[in-house]
Amino acid sequence: MVDATIDVIDRGGLECDLNYLVEGNTLGSHDEPNPATDYVEIPVWNLVVDHPEATILWDTGNHEDALDGHWPEGLKQAFYPHDVHEHTLEGDLDDAGYSLDDIDAVFQTHLHLDHAGGLHHFDGTDVPVYVHEEELKFAYYSAKTDEGSGAYILGDFDHDLNWQVLHQDRETHFEDMEFIRLPGHTPGLTGTMIHLDDHGTVVFAGDEIYQSDNYEEEVPLGAQLLWSGRHWFDSLQTLKDLERRHDAEVVYGHDPEQFAEIESGWS
Repeated sequence: MVDATIDVIDRGGLECDLNYLVEGNTLGSHDEPNPATDYVEIPVWNLVVDHPEATILWDTGNHEDALDGHWPEGLKQAFYPHDVHEHTLEGDLDDAGYSLDDIDAVFQTHLHLDHAGGLHHFDGTDVPVYVHEEELKFAYYSAKTDEGSGAYILGDFDHDLNWQVLHQDRETHFEDMEFIRLPGHTPGLTGTMIHLDDHGTVVFAGDEIYQSDNYEEEVPLGAQLLWSGRHWFDSLQTLKDLERRHDAEVVYGHDPEQFAEIESGWS
């Protein structure tokens, strides 16, 4: 157990069709061939882990210029970042009592546009940026070709960064804080398990799990957001095993109801 605190950094919201998050959420039928879809707002958030060994920024959220040309029009329409102008990384950190200069390390669950948009703040610095090897490869492959995932933007991560590349499925770089690869959404998506003195074990699933239906009902993410359904299901079982073994709290990536419960953090 480690004497660390975790602050949740509100980075705004995305507006999107719930079918992206929960496979088959809205389906037509004979009597209702064209049902209305559930168009919802989902939270975007980062963490600051105030650990005895480092102050760690967990993900970096949307790029502040997402509405001003940084995001392609198709992605903007699919995942509309309506309040991104109000949620710069620097400003949101300041609201939580931190500055960019306080950050000793960055951890990236993956490099999709709503998670890696703040990396440019660390361009040219010696701040280590942890990301999995499989994620880095897939992000460049996707951004540089017409294959892979369309949710990567090269300008989010193609910087002069002090990459600290994770190679194993489980690695510990800070006391009682383990990085755990959870392939499925992307090949290199990586979550985090941390054993806290005052709050027990917390597992941050990242976008392996978007919402409670994905975890509790085992409904996959929408097909366009799955690199591999088989790997996703295996990673889901990994999370459930961690929950059982450690009596852990599992935190999802974009669940509005859960976000309201965790917004005060672990401190």
